[in-house]
Amino acid sequence: MPASHQTTRRQFLQGLAVAGAASIVVPSTNRAFGYQSANDRPVFATIGLRNQGWTITSKTLRFADFAALADVDSNVLGANVENVNKGQGKKPDSYKDYRKVLDRKDIDAVMIATPDHWHTKVAVEAMFAGKDVYCEKPLTLTIAEGKLIEKVVKETGRVFQVGTMQRTESEQRFLQAVALVKHGRIGTVKKVTCGINGMSASPVIPVAPVPEELDWETWLGPAPKVPYRALPEMRKGYGGGVPLHSNCHYAFRNWHEYSGGKLTDWGAHHVDIACWALGASDTGPSKVTPLEFTLPVEYKDGHPVVDDQYNAATKFRIQVDMPNDVEMIITSEGDNGILFEGTKGRFFVNRGKIVGTPVEDLKDNPLPDGAIADVYGGKVSENHSANFIEAMKSRKQPISDVWTHNRMLEICHLSNIAMRLNRELKWDPSKREIVGDDQANSFLSRENRKGYEINM
Repeated sequence: MPASHQTTRRQFLQGLAVAGAASIVVPSTNRAFGYQSANDRPVFATIGLRNQGWTITSKTLRFADFAALADVDSNVLGANVENVNKGQGKKPDSYKDYRKVLDRKDIDAVMIATPDHWHTKVAVEAMFAGKDVYCEKPLTLTIAEGKLIEKVVKETGRVFQVGTMQRTESEQRFLQAVALVKHGRIGTVKKVTCGINGMSASPVIPVAPVPEELDWETWLGPAPKVPYRALPEMRKGYGGGVPLHSNCHYAFRNWHEYSGGKLTDWGAHHVDIACWALGASDTGPSKVTPLEFTLPVEYKDGHPVVDDQYNAATKFRIQVDMPNDVEMIITSEGDNGILFEGTKGRFFVNRGKIVGTPVEDLKDNPLPDGAIADVYGGKVSENHSANFIEAMKSRKQPISDVWTHNRMLEICHLSNIAMRLNRELKWDPSKREIVGDDQANSFLSRENRKGYEINM
């Protein structure tokens, strides 16, 4: 690689403010066109192993060799080392510090399943280390982070898959839904309702001793320094400043410091499919209006005034003005899934079913041959991990690319900002900024805690 292409993290980040759309360059690693393992299987590592981290790792063991795992909880790390050992017949190396994974020259790709507030830092550093990346959804904590990841993907030429697996899995129900809309089976789309469920508020959660197995300082990482909190019945696991109990595997998602509640959890799935079907994956809304919502704690100037309870919205109904006069409703009420309504009919889809007259009509009037493949953009992959590895081999971006993901995730982020400020927001999808509202625009980015900057 010529010296002019050997861009350091610091040099690249300093140049972002003045750089235009970067062209894709040849990746700065000779492993881009071949794998290290003797059987031509890519070599992977997973960073962040609780729950979804193990889920994506276990699905990928069929296609890749796992050389390393990293997690800040020694119990979770140890258990998953044994799980991988059973799955592949060889024990992966284990690390508390993810940077040791990125330093390894034998690793082709990393899967990132840390809490959301760590995603961008790990992903950017992984790409600069020459790794392809599979990162869980929601990809970012802020809209500015999404723009940064897009720039780094272009600069490094890395392949990047986002974990919105509804684009490949669930027995192709969502692909069928997109095909129904695109082939006019409900006429002109007028309204899309994304049901993403609400969540419960928490009681006051007291400060508690940090479990011996957990590196709490590193878990917090880029987020503000706060004490560890736990209810007595929740001491066996943790998440987002509050330990997890057996019925709450994603407690970190209930705090804006680490995630975005249901809006960026289930919203990242269903709003994604809605935008894909509408052909709005490269644009955005003109306005986001919080029609009704419940925040579990008091807010001032968009920030919670207490830090000892969950703070993401528990109930909500949000109207999003989409292109072509389509109304999108994102709601915590009703069935989890997506209702598409048009001038000729309507249908509902979720992970377990796709129902409605347009679906029933397929018996007598099926979609054209290749309709699903056309939505997919080619051969339909076996699952999300398979699609990622196919993209690694072709050096083309996979089905859940960062650009379309960020466009739909902007809707989810804007919805949270609108509720936190309790007002309608006008959005410029070309400039990707809020119109005429400096305070709201200040929520499009966040400053990492000292010592956890991305350009380290």
